Amino acid sequence: MESTREVRPVVWRNRSARTRELSRWERLESPAGGVQGPALPSESTVHFVLDLALRIGEVQMSSGAGASDATATIIAVANSYGMPHCEVDVIFTSITVACHRGVDLPPVTSLRVVRSRSLDYTRLALVEQLVRDITRGRISSRDAHTELDRITSAPHPYPRWLATAAYAGMAAAISVLIGGGVVVALFAAIITALVDRIGRLLNKRALPFFFQQMVGGALATGSAIAIVASGVLPATVRPTLMVAAALTVLLSGLSFVSTVQDAITGYNVTAAGRTVEVSLMTAGLIAGVVMALNIAVQLGLPSVPLADPLPPSLPRLPLQTLSGGAAAACFALASYATPRAVIVAGVAGAAGAIGYGVLGLLGVGVVASSAVAATVIGFSGGVLSRRLRIPPLVIAVAGMVPLLPGLTVYRALFELAVERSYAGLSTLMIATSIALALAAGVVLGEYLAQPVRYGLGRLERRLSGPRLSGPLRPTKRRLE
Repeated sequence: MESTREVRPVVWRNRSARTRELSRWERLESPAGGVQGPALPSESTVHFVLDLALRIGEVQMSSGAGASDATATIIAVANSYGMPHCEVDVIFTSITVACHRGVDLPPVTSLRVVRSRSLDYTRLALVEQLVRDITRGRISSRDAHTELDRITSAPHPYPRWLATAAYAGMAAAISVLIGGGVVVALFAAIITALVDRIGRLLNKRALPFFFQQMVGGALATGSAIAIVASGVLPATVRPTLMVAAALTVLLSGLSFVSTVQDAITGYNVTAAGRTVEVSLMTAGLIAGVVMALNIAVQLGLPSVPLADPLPPSLPRLPLQTLSGGAAAACFALASYATPRAVIVAGVAGAAGAIGYGVLGLLGVGVVASSAVAATVIGFSGGVLSRRLRIPPLVIAVAGMVPLLPGLTVYRALFELAVERSYAGLSTLMIATSIALALAAGVVLGEYLAQPVRYGLGRLERRLSGPRLSGPLRPTKRRLE
C-alpha cells in the first residue's frame, strides 16, 4: 500500500519566467524526497477541462478574436482547473491543446475545428464573463460547461430585421460622413438593406462567402446605376457616395484587425490564413463591382460618376463626429453587441471621426490620419472596455468601421473598369494602405493602453503583445 505523501510547495532557485509560474503550484514528493510531478486531476477531468477550454477558444476565434487571445484564454482556463503544463497551437481553422503530465505519462491532446465564423458580440461578452468567473475560482468545471452550452445554444439577442435596419442606418451615417445629404443617405440605406436581405438568403443556401461578396458588390453598384438611369436624383446629388457607403458596410465584416494582430504577435500561420480569407472576400467584392460597371457600359447605361470627397471643413466637423459615432454604434448593434457596448462603440467611433477630421484640417495625409485615428480608438477601447466589462475587440472593430476606405475602393474600380486607366492600381494600393493603417493603429492603441489599464497581469506581457479579448489577471489554482 502506498504511503501518505505530503503536499509542499517547491522553492525554485532559478526565477525565470516559466519557473515563477510553476512555483505557484504545489508538487508531490515521494518518500525518498524526489519530485514526481504536478498534482494533476484525473484523466477524465483533464479531457473534460480541455474540451471546455477548446470550446471557449472556438467561440473567440469565430467572433474574430486573435490567436494570441484564444491561446491566453485556453491556458488560463486550464491553469484554473489544475493543469499548469499546457501547450496551445492555433492555426486559423483548428485549435490543438496538449496537457503534459510528466515523463511517466503520455500527454493528453485534444483538437477542435473552428467551422463557423459569425459576429455575435453578446455571446463573446458572455463567454468573457464566464472566463472571469473561471479564473477567479467562482465556478466549477461542470457548471462552466453547462453555462457554456447555454451561451452557445442561445439565439441572437435581437431579431434579424433589427440587424438589417442597423446596417441600413450604418450606410446612411457613412454616406453623411463622406459628404452626402439626406437623399443620398436614404438611398444608401435602402440599397444596403436590400443587399443584406439577399445576402442572408444566399447564406441560408450555403453559398460560399466569395460569391456572396460578389453578389453584394454587384447589387450595390447595379442599384445605384439603376437609380441614376431613372433620373429621380437631383443634379446636385452625388450617387457615388451611395455605392461607397454600401461597399463600406460589405468591407466591415472582414477581419482586418485580427489579421494584423496575429501578424504582429507572431502567429504567422494564422495571420496568413486570415490574409487569404480577407483577400478572397475583397476580391469577390471587386469582381461584383467591376461586373456591374462593365454591364452598364455594354448596355449604354449611365455609370455612377466619380465624386471627390468633400475637403476638410471646420463647420462640418460636428456633423462628421455624429455620423462616425452613429455608424460605429449601428455596426455594433448589427453585430449583436450589448446595449452598453453599442454606446461605448458609438463614443469610440465619434472619437475616431473627430481625430480624423482634425488631422485632415491640419493637412495630414489620409493614411497617416487613419493610423492616428485608429490608435485613438484602440487606446480608448483598451482603457474603457475592461472597466465596463466589454471586450476590447468590440470597440476596436466597431470604432474603425466608419473610416474604412469604401469611397477609395470604388474610385479604384471605376478607374480600372470604366476609364481603363492603370491609375486604378495605385488607388487600390492606397485603399489597402488605409485598411492596414486602421488595423495596425487599433492594435497599437491597445498596446499603449496596457500601462494605463487597471489590473494588468503578467499573463498579457508574457504572451507578447496587445490583447483584444480574454483574461488579463493571473489565474488561481482550482483542482476538481
